Amino acid sequence: MNALNPFWSVTLFWIAAAVCVLLALAFVLPPLLRRREAAAKAARRDINIAVYRDQMREMEADRANGLLSEEQFQTAKLELEARLAEDALAQADKTMTPVASRRLGFGLAGLLPVAAFGLYFVLGNPTSLTAIAEAQASGDQQVQGGHDIMKLIQQVEEKTKANPEDGEAWTILAKTYAAVGHWPEALHAYEKAIKLRPDVPSVMTGYAEALAITNNRVLAGKPIELVLKALEKDPQDLKGLELAGIASFQEKGFAKAAFYFKHLYKQLPPESPYAQDILEAQKEAERLSKQGMTRMDNLSDADAGKDKAPPAPTIQGKLDIAPALKAKIGANDTIFLFARSAEGGAPVAALRAPASAGLPLEFELNDGMAMSHENRLSKYKEVTLVARLSKTGDPKGAAGDLEGEMKAVKVGAKDVRLVIDKVKP
Repeated sequence: MNALNPFWSVTLFWIAAAVCVLLALAFVLPPLLRRREAAAKAARRDINIAVYRDQMREMEADRANGLLSEEQFQTAKLELEARLAEDALAQADKTMTPVASRRLGFGLAGLLPVAAFGLYFVLGNPTSLTAIAEAQASGDQQVQGGHDIMKLIQQVEEKTKANPEDGEAWTILAKTYAAVGHWPEALHAYEKAIKLRPDVPSVMTGYAEALAITNNRVLAGKPIELVLKALEKDPQDLKGLELAGIASFQEKGFAKAAFYFKHLYKQLPPESPYAQDILEAQKEAERLSKQGMTRMDNLSDADAGKDKAPPAPTIQGKLDIAPALKAKIGANDTIFLFARSAEGGAPVAALRAPASAGLPLEFELNDGMAMSHENRLSKYKEVTLVARLSKTGDPKGAAGDLEGEMKAVKVGAKDVRLVIDKVKP
């Protein structure tokens, strides 16, 4: 069905608006214009008539009993009838509909439509009616959509110029640039927004995405640091979970990637295309995690006979907490898992996740999680695993943190079960 032309679209709008005003008047005016006192007037008159009838019956009874003579009865009857007529006239004067109420009703009848339409012209946007109608009539939805977005960008840019300290405006501008794929501009806007709103998770993850995309989509370094900080503040941040999963994939931490993708998928409408893509990424990460190899290790049949380096060893397992300590888990706690050499020193692999993700937690430690390239997991035969549930988010730990440790864990081991079972003194 073809869209209505601008004339009929605008006409129908004003007809609908007029009907709404008439409906409002239909509720407001009748109580003001109706002679509401008519019923009260009738009721009082009936009561008076009933009283006078009772008095008349008493007088007739007194005459019959000889208490009143005929002359006295007739005189009293004339007085009673006079009072009845006089009261009826007085009540009629008192119960007339007040002039002020009727004037108010007629005033509202004239002022309400004027006020309604006047306010719309002052506070509303009447020209948008024609613009929308013309846009529908044009039939070019893609061009119109792009025009609307660019118009929005111009409006927000003007707002940021007028008030450079408006962090929300910079955030909207950054997200809008990202939506249309203008990443350099989005990065610039996010740099402004992050300075004004440094603790907002969505700003942190948006900035991380812009940084990564303008740097060949590499999330290592500052982008992933921003993502992990954002997830500490809001473990449900969708963009943060997506980027954390991608970063784990890039680092070949497939178990960790599967964890993030799984958590993200639970928050999405299952039938949406985006949810299906995340589910496929989760399955792929789980498959690679179980095989202990990267996509680069999956050679084609033609390359099967060529020499290839063996996959770097990993440690896979499950992190859990003792039942007696489950009640001590806080919603804002952070999980840290470290692998250190038997002699101690800096971790050769480290994992970080929000406690809200839940325990038990499946994990995989690999060379991609090393603190430095020279001190990697694959250089050792055995390591010590230390798990910490930090209350402050500090990986160094503090009194009251929950911990667990396992020594002499062979590099390359699978199905490792590490339990957090003590409180740090």
